This record gives sequence, C-alpha cells and structure tokens, in this order.
Amino acid sequence: MAARGSIDTTGKARRNMTVNDIDTSPLPEAAPAAPTPLTLDRLAGLTAEIAEEVRQGLHEIHFDAEERWSVRLRADDYTDVWLISWTPDQSTRLHDHAGSLGALTVVTGELVEHHWDGGLRERILAEGEGGRFPLGHVHDVVNTSTAPAVSVHAYSPPLTAMHYYEVTDGGTLRRTGSILTTDPEPDVPTLEAVPTASAEPEEGGR
Repeated sequence: MAARGSIDTTGKARRNMTVNDIDTSPLPEAAPAAPTPLTLDRLAGLTAEIAEEVRQGLHEIHFDAEERWSVRLRADDYTDVWLISWTPDQSTRLHDHAGSLGALTVVTGELVEHHWDGGLRERILAEGEGGRFPLGHVHDVVNTSTAPAVSVHAYSPPLTAMHYYEVTDGGTLRRTGSILTTDPEPDVPTLEAVPTASAEPEEGGR
C-alpha cells in the first residue's frame, strides 16, 4: 500500500476524506426532458430556411384585416410549420404551447413579443430575426407597426394544446384556460369561451 500522500498509479495524490470534503450543496434542478428529438436551434434554423423560401415567392401570402391569416406549410410526426400574416395591431393573447417547443422567424415587417420572466419582458423582432420557445414559455406577439408583417412558426412535437394566461393585479401570472388545438390561430373569440378545469358546468349541462 502506498504511503499517505504518495502518488498512486493514476497520478493522483491519495488522502483521507472527511465529511467536510464532501460537497453537500443541492444539485441543480434538471431541465425537463425534451418531448422531441428536435432542438430549439434546429427549429429556429428550420423557420429561417422556410422564411427565405417565402421571400423568394415560393409560398403564397394573404392578409386579412379582420383576423390573422395562417396556413400550414409542412407537417410530419415531429414538427409542423406555419406561415402567419399580421396586419397592423393584430396580436395573440398571452399563451404557451403546452407540450411543444417552438420557434419563429420574421419574414417581413416587425413584431413585438412580450414574454413572461417573473414579469412581462419586451423584445422587438425585426425582419430576419426570430425567437425560440422552450417548454413553459409564456408570451404574446403583436404587430405594433403601421405595415403588415409575416412570420414562420415551427412546433415540435406538433401543436396539440394551448394554455392562456393573464397578469394579475398583484403582478403574478394566472392561467385562465386551456384548449385542445392543432392550429396556432385557434378560433377563441373571448377568454370566457376558453374552458378551464375549475369551470362549473352550465345548468342542465353535463
């Protein structure tokens, strides 16, 4: 046996360990396992690639002043890709994408994203810029400019649900409802129409 303090065959000095030598600090929380083999970087790259196709005129775009127009461009087992147009002042409600990762790239125009980070934070997304949406990312998007905007969005796994939120008077985030949907532009005319887990059934209903 080597003497205390001598070098062992691995080249590391031996010493007696005490309880004070053990790192007892809590381990960092593990990030939630991704529900898809695609990464956020890959989704962002995909939206950038298709945004360039749109700029080259390979995909038709429509604008509707009454509601946001959208069309699905691609769909498979792992991802779906949407093209969305925004006329001035059109916006989403504060929401997340349930169990899906997401990304977007602005094709033309400019969009403003407000995302929740202990409070609402704002960032401006100009033409060619984009965002990545990990699990639990709560945000809304709005076209505050006087010109139309176009964006490409990708979700993986394909979108199946959305949760809606509001910021309370106390500055906290509160979920107001959830819907099952495969469309990032679901027809939900008012938040009151979004079912919640705590909602009481209407009289005579089931």
